[in-house]
Amino acid sequence: MSEHFPSNTGSAIVTNLVSIIVANREYLSEVDGAIGDGDHGINMAKGFSRCGKTLEGRELSLAEALDELTLALMEGIGGSMGPLYGSLFIGMADEVRGRDSIDATTFAKLLRGGLTSLQDISDAGVGDKCLMDTLIPAVEAFEQAQASGASFRDALRQMKSAASQGRDSTRDLVAKIGRASRLGERSLGVLDAGAVSCCLILTDLAESVEARLDA
Repeated sequence: MSEHFPSNTGSAIVTNLVSIIVANREYLSEVDGAIGDGDHGINMAKGFSRCGKTLEGRELSLAEALDELTLALMEGIGGSMGPLYGSLFIGMADEVRGRDSIDATTFAKLLRGGLTSLQDISDAGVGDKCLMDTLIPAVEAFEQAQASGASFRDALRQMKSAASQGRDSTRDLVAKIGRASRLGERSLGVLDAGAVSCCLILTDLAESVEARLDA
């Protein structure tokens, strides 16, 4: 029998995402301040906190909880990050809508659905010094592990490792998109805030899922 987790733990999983972003509010803004506006953590925490309030006392499926997160980010974050992360989460939600249980194959579809939805509104890719430097390697690592017969747990661990490596790779990149791109070579030597927040999100998501897996 394959490893899986129940979809009705969506509120708890997304609440954990809220907690990790709020806990890293100052750190994300500090990272962003090096080459950006310095408000990434403030904006992200604002949007995620808004979602946290809507989830209180409710037991939602993963798709429903991700829907609430999408709405909170679209309505609660200014600038580009609301639509970007909103697209990611609605794409994830659409792949698990109506499912009672989620196995590794379905989780791979959730990850790919989120990436595809984001790519519908963004041309950014690996090497652009942005959240895609974290997201794309992480999605591909999970898919490759799952396709090669790795367990759900092992695939999640490989996803986390790829996300961390992708985040760290942005330190040695020159920004090609967004406000930081105007700095040119001066954007070298620091992490991208979007890549950092994406790594926090994917790592926490993987750990939440792993804790709920039942063979």
